Amino acid sequence: MTNMDSMNGAVDGASGKAVDGVVACDVKVEKPGHWTAWLLVLGLVYVLLVAVGAIGDGFKLATKENAAQLFAFAKNPLVGLIIGTVATALIQSSSTVSSIIVGLVAGGLPLSVAIPMVMGANIGTSLTSTLVSLGSIRHGEEFRRAFAAATVHDMFNLLAVMILLPLEVVWHPLEWLSGLLLGGMGAGWTVSVGETGVMEILLSPGMAVMHGITAWLPELWQGVAMAALGGALILLVVAAIGRVMRQVLVGRAKRALHGAIGRGPITGIFTGAVITMLVQSSSTTTALMVPMAASGIFSLAQVYPFVLGANVGTTITALLAATAVTGPLAALAMQIALVHLLFNVLGIVIIFGLPFLRNLPVRAAEALAEWGQRSSWYVGGYILGVFFVGPLALIRLSTFF
Repeated sequence: MTNMDSMNGAVDGASGKAVDGVVACDVKVEKPGHWTAWLLVLGLVYVLLVAVGAIGDGFKLATKENAAQLFAFAKNPLVGLIIGTVATALIQSSSTVSSIIVGLVAGGLPLSVAIPMVMGANIGTSLTSTLVSLGSIRHGEEFRRAFAAATVHDMFNLLAVMILLPLEVVWHPLEWLSGLLLGGMGAGWTVSVGETGVMEILLSPGMAVMHGITAWLPELWQGVAMAALGGALILLVVAAIGRVMRQVLVGRAKRALHGAIGRGPITGIFTGAVITMLVQSSSTTTALMVPMAASGIFSLAQVYPFVLGANVGTTITALLAATAVTGPLAALAMQIALVHLLFNVLGIVIIFGLPFLRNLPVRAAEALAEWGQRSSWYVGGYILGVFFVGPLALIRLSTFF
């Protein structure tokens, strides 16, 4: 049998026929459970919204009128930044932390404390890709590429905080712009039926369950239990949404990466934002890029815009969570979600838009990668310094102000 005969036999066999000893059957590309997966995502989103509402209600029950005193320890912007950084580094999901912050703002957390926390969440989430790069630590040049691709995310987020946090402390541009956007949105971001919001009506069964589970406790401990239960649910639900979405979309995401990232920085930013919105995890999408960069599929210049887009895409969770908040603090909850979006967008506009700042994260990441390739001590020192020793030093520094 010639090669052509073998090919024809295989093709005919794909139709379910036995040709030249080759037997095959029809293969359907339809994914089993595809619609079930999407229905599961909708159910998980509902639980996410209920969990955010539970944090706000629980916080109110636990603190009553003492919210300001409860968060007095975090009135310094540096401490707020550290809380966001460490919490996200531990949880490894900026989407989760930002959703929790939305719930806390709904319960009375001041915006001046919440805004630095949101900035810290951007720093903490980059630890995942840095840890992923350690998988190549014994492979010289491959590790250099992987570590550079991972730390360019860190460097950009750190530079964005260094620029925008002092500006926010002095002139409050993020708070002002988010308030302006919120005013421009008017009542369009929430729909009401009489005096009751549609979201409140939709979430009332879930909220009734949350209150019922904790109703046997004294009011203070009921509030604590509701907030803890809401936080735990957010952890579980965001992770579950990411897993389900990755099962449905990871193949398409990989094809989109290969087809779009190499076309230029704007396309790279857009692709990173869209894919992160779909999988609901910037940690997932940025970590996905590390092995691709390590193997040489993408260069650092191509990875850089993609991770900037991932920063923007991850803000969709907080915006979604803010729609669950009702009552007089609903606008503030939406405002902190908008702050998260604006921080990432302005970071791109300022850093990537200005030629003298654009390549600073790339150069810093390349230098770190060169040092890391020489000795693993540099790598360990970097991780400890940025995510552990550095935050502790900032807490100490904040006591002098």
